[in-house]
Amino acid sequence: MTTTLKLPFYVKLSLTLVSLIAVFFTLYIAQEVLIPLMMALLFSILLRPCCAFLSEKLKFPHVIAVMICVLLFVIFFIGVVTFISWEVTDFVKDWNTIKRNFNIHLLNLKEFVRSNFDISTYEQDKYIEDATNDSVETGKEILGSTLLSFTDTLLNLTLIPIYMFLILLYRTHFMKFLNKLFKPEHHEALFDILCQIKVAVKSYLMGLIIQMVSVATMTSIGFMIAGVKYAILLGVLTGLLNLIPYLGILVAMVISIFATLTGTPDVSIILGVIIVTIIVQVIDNNILVPLVVSSKVEINAMASIVGIIIGGAIAGIPGMFLAIPTIAILKVIFDRIEPLKPWGYLMGDDLPKTYEWRNIRLTRYSYSVQNETSEENDDNPSAEEQSLFTETSTFNDSEKKTN
Repeated sequence: MTTTLKLPFYVKLSLTLVSLIAVFFTLYIAQEVLIPLMMALLFSILLRPCCAFLSEKLKFPHVIAVMICVLLFVIFFIGVVTFISWEVTDFVKDWNTIKRNFNIHLLNLKEFVRSNFDISTYEQDKYIEDATNDSVETGKEILGSTLLSFTDTLLNLTLIPIYMFLILLYRTHFMKFLNKLFKPEHHEALFDILCQIKVAVKSYLMGLIIQMVSVATMTSIGFMIAGVKYAILLGVLTGLLNLIPYLGILVAMVISIFATLTGTPDVSIILGVIIVTIIVQVIDNNILVPLVVSSKVEINAMASIVGIIIGGAIAGIPGMFLAIPTIAILKVIFDRIEPLKPWGYLMGDDLPKTYEWRNIRLTRYSYSVQNETSEENDDNPSAEEQSLFTETSTFNDSEKKTN
């Protein structure tokens, strides 16, 4: 007969905190191994239908099918890098023009500072010289760390296709391993979790690819209309950087403004760059993201932002990219394990759907189904808040569909 050991709350809290610290510390020190492995796992899930088509429909041997899929992935990646390299080469060829235009803008900025802040050009040059001298040693350190990071990135890029090949090749072997970890009565739940993870990750990555191509195309066309010289290069960079949620588009806009400023002395084009970026982001956030990304992965904005910050703190940009699919995987697992269901619900996006206000459909940011315009005393809990903690007011599936 098994007995359950009941621990005090403070002991449970202490054990939980220690476990979280151990998990995040392990992720931090093992990121060099885990980042390429996680990337390979995500891309392997994306390539699995292609591998299944070659092996099951076209009757290719499994090893040959896996090799073809990985090879196609590598060729696609090399093609994107080659295209960007050609565009960057054209950008570098105009370096003298860029340097001359940059000096023109720098002189204009100095004149603006002199006339508005009463700081002479000599004093400004002195400040710039002092700042430059102070940053030489820092620059050397940054250069060294950048070269080291670049070397690590090349190593990871080499490992990702290898991991992808092995994951796709030994897929059945890994599935049997997971089956052996759990008792037979849990196999059905395990199969459901794996299927849902596959669907969530595949749908999210496909949505990201569609979003990236759409943003790159719209930005390139917009920059061409605005008269930006390196429109295609900046559009592709914007599409790629947009894969980094929330922060990528800001970095892309700064790069586009800088490239435009240094590429032409006409400051008015900057206004066109800003307008195009804003329009593309409005379309992206209100049409593309809800249609092809958010509809596939139901994660609320708070969980996404916190996850991205934690991922960036642990592993930088790769960690930020992996944050949302990792949260999606965790949510699938939490939703199907009884003690963890509250945490899965916390990560989800369970806002009630839209309502009509003066013929305009808006998101209902309240769970109240009646008396929405009634005034409540802020010092006392409202009837709506009280109803959330009673069984009789809990929304069932039919009520959610009705609302």
